[in-house]
Amino acid sequence: MNFVVKTVISALIIATVTLIAKQYPKYGGIIAALPLVSLLSLFWLYVQGEPASNLGNFLFGVLYGLPGTIILILIVAFSLKNSLPFLLSIALGVGGWIIFLKLQGFILNRGC
Repeated sequence: MNFVVKTVISALIIATVTLIAKQYPKYGGIIAALPLVSLLSLFWLYVQGEPASNLGNFLFGVLYGLPGTIILILIVAFSLKNSLPFLLSIALGVGGWIIFLKLQGFILNRGC
């Protein structure tokens, strides 16, 4: 499928979520917590004709990244709640995400 079409449709969905979040932060957060990016990516891969095994592997990759994403969100939320600057909060969250994924990979590769 055309890259521009995928980009426009995906951007419209993200813009809609942002508009909802501006009016209703709680509901915007709930909608943003939906696996929109995962579902959009899965949909575009399916439309492009990817085999089911690749789609399954993609979703297992999403599951692998999910715990780290939860850590990122927790760090950013607590940082902002404690009045840390926005960009510092994001940087700490991304740092925590990277560290968690490295630890997760180390633990899983050791067979523990």
